[in-house]
Amino acid sequence: MPYVRGWAAASRGADALAEQLRALSLETDFPGLRADVNVTGDGVVQLGMVRPEAVQLLTCLLTAGLSVEIAQKLAVEEAGPPGANSSAA
Repeated sequence: MPYVRGWAAASRGADALAEQLRALSLETDFPGLRADVNVTGDGVVQLGMVRPEAVQLLTCLLTAGLSVEIAQKLAVEEAGPPGANSSAA
């Protein structure tokens, strides 16, 4: 039954998001967060009805997280391979 696999994937995604929202004390802003499946059995995560302010905050958090990830990647690339910047004395 493919829909079971889809729902299980959606459940993992919803649980992961719920965990992060709890860590930020935002779980009450997403009361309709739940796993579901569409008509073809693909897993989907429903956020439910969400206040515009909560969506704006979520957008800012995602943007900040992506910015940090990009900055870390650039720092690693600029540093080069391990030992590339050390000089032999």
